[in-house]
Amino acid sequence: GQRAVALLRLLIQNAGQPVSKDALIDAGWGGSAVADNNLTVQIAALRRTLADAANVANWIETLPRRGYRYVGPAVATNDPDTVAATGATSGPSLPEKPSVAVLPFSNLSGDPQQEYFADGMVDDIITGLARIKWLFVIARNSTFSYKGRAVDVKQIGRELGVRYVLEGSVRKAGRSVRVTAQMIDASTGAHVWAERYDRSSDDIFALQDEIALAAVGAIAPSVRKAEIERVRRKRPDSLDAYDLVLQAQPDVDSGMPEQVTRALALLERAIILEPTYALAHGNAAMCHHCLFLRAGLQE
Repeated sequence: GQRAVALLRLLIQNAGQPVSKDALIDAGWGGSAVADNNLTVQIAALRRTLADAANVANWIETLPRRGYRYVGPAVATNDPDTVAATGATSGPSLPEKPSVAVLPFSNLSGDPQQEYFADGMVDDIITGLARIKWLFVIARNSTFSYKGRAVDVKQIGRELGVRYVLEGSVRKAGRSVRVTAQMIDASTGAHVWAERYDRSSDDIFALQDEIALAAVGAIAPSVRKAEIERVRRKRPDSLDAYDLVLQAQPDVDSGMPEQVTRALALLERAIILEPTYALAHGNAAMCHHCLFLRAGLQE
């Protein structure tokens, strides 16, 4: 989109020179307060687009604690079509980890004063999901830009570069509260998870905590299951390191020699693709340990 074009234009204008994160955020988001991971998603999308268009490894360098630097060939940036020709007008690419956007919950109470409860519920869910290390969660600033708008889940998936979208509603009447939530696969529109919570609102903050905790606890395994099913549908030659580790996980957990041996083959492929992938190495070590113990028991 135009945000990616603005970022690329600024980087090219300062070719060979560091560009701070603040300057990039100002160019892409007009000075709005956004989390660093939103910038990271956009930079990753630009890198993949440039790699596809020009078959280069990396024209955008990361400068730790400083920002980014464009190291590709000189490009005239006064013509928007020149920058757009790189393909940067596409939406963000999906992160390697499963990615989730939690949209603002709709307030169906008919009372604008209840907005705080719906927004607080979403804040708690975002915070809880963000603690899951294998999950990429879009920041609140990005998702709340959709508040009050009719949304198309597939479009949001493309715009934010996420695989899953969580949406819901809150209806509060007297002392009763009903919260509904559903997780949708943004690429297919299929429901991954859905739940309804009916509670009494005697302690509104305790209620927020309870429902958010229950939702996060249910969402995490549902996403994991959906990811495993997604990987199983992919062609074997298209599996990346993360997918290979994910596909191996059920066999690693089984502890059975035949399955563990099969998992080890997948993990070794993942390590070849990503030699520093700690989870792949850790699971491979577990497989070797399991096979070693089994061999000892047979002697």
